[in-house]
Amino acid sequence: MGARTGILVSSILAAAVGGYYGAAFAVPGADRRDLLPGRTTRGHYLIESACGACHTPFHGVSSDACLRCHEAALTAAEDSHPPSKLSDPRNADRVAGLDARACVACHREHAPDRARAGGVTLPADFCAACHQDIARERPSHQGFAFAGCATTGCHRYHDNRGLYEGFLARHLHEPEVLASPHVPPLAHASNGKRPGSRPLDRSDRDDPPGQAGGDARTPGARDDGALVRAWEGSAHARGGVSCAACHGLPDAATGMTIWKEHPGGASCGRCHALEQEGFAHGAHGARTAAGLSPLTPAMARLPMRLEARGTSLGCDACHAAHAYDTRRAAVEACLGCHDDAHSRAYRASRHALLWERELAGAAPPGTGVSCATCHLPRRVSRVRGADVVRVEHDQSADLRPRDKMLRGSCLTCHGLGFAIDSLADDALVERNFNGRPSAHVGSLDMVERRLPGGGTKP
Repeated sequence: MGARTGILVSSILAAAVGGYYGAAFAVPGADRRDLLPGRTTRGHYLIESACGACHTPFHGVSSDACLRCHEAALTAAEDSHPPSKLSDPRNADRVAGLDARACVACHREHAPDRARAGGVTLPADFCAACHQDIARERPSHQGFAFAGCATTGCHRYHDNRGLYEGFLARHLHEPEVLASPHVPPLAHASNGKRPGSRPLDRSDRDDPPGQAGGDARTPGARDDGALVRAWEGSAHARGGVSCAACHGLPDAATGMTIWKEHPGGASCGRCHALEQEGFAHGAHGARTAAGLSPLTPAMARLPMRLEARGTSLGCDACHAAHAYDTRRAAVEACLGCHDDAHSRAYRASRHALLWERELAGAAPPGTGVSCATCHLPRRVSRVRGADVVRVEHDQSADLRPRDKMLRGSCLTCHGLGFAIDSLADDALVERNFNGRPSAHVGSLDMVERRLPGGGTKP
């Protein structure tokens, strides 16, 4: 091959390679995973092709980019290590050991050989950078290795409320199961109505003729009776919400309300903004929030059921359009996709038996334990000056580390000691808590010894 031919071939190859990789930046929505410098963490791999969600060109990853998704969780958690604490001049010596004022100091992406639970890429003993004198300050900690600080039942970096010494002291010697185990009732559970509304039936339909659920007596219309029956039995109908409330959306061009047969999540968010916000922050909605296509089970790293691989995750994937059945969303929707050992073990668990008893009317409302009871827990939120019980739709919020579930989920039914031990038992977690914990965490024992007359000096 002559020199000129070699240059020509090299130029063509360079143009082809440049065009291939350049298209990833030039074409909106293009797959950019081939450009990744390394495997992303479990929390971010679903949005790894949306580079701009985290990266600012020529400026790397700023903490502001992280907080766009995580600020709400840190605010709700009353962050134990907020930037304000680390920016205090009195803590300058601590920052010199580990400058954790930037998120990427501890959470560095594309470093799979270093990433641990929660995406932390520091060695497990990183707490020693600031707390090397803990054994002297607290004799109860003598002999403890720093690598164990973040194990279940000990300490959490961002949200340590469930493991504060005072909190542990208030929950000493609690029974394994509380006297009245139940979750708080949802706001609509008592009557299912909006103020001033009345329950609706098919005679109240306000959909245009010929649309979904249209009047079959109108020429050219179709009769989707199943949809109407599903709506009639829903909380929407009981609460006075008819067809146009969901299907009538404003047209961007004219400003007029138009009928949209498949309104999607944009319609749901008009009434359920808090739920939609939580959904966007969790793994289920993260791709949509980043401007990517909706998540499907086929994209997941966790084991998923083959028949569900093509399901696009949105509101109606779990709640089913028109019926919006929260009971189906609480168990059937979850197990319709998830196929890991923990999920498969649910049906044989004590929790599942309690859920079946509630559905059968043999146990009071709120005493059953579904998948959603633990992973989409009910929280009290302040809405327009009133406390409202709602479902947290960020199912990722309490997954890593596990003991984040203590306050929001476990302690509605169980004593703290039993709950901590259960979460620390890997085999029990895999069995979906079918059995008793074989692990024991000594956090409560240490607190009890530190109490007046307990034996250990503070």
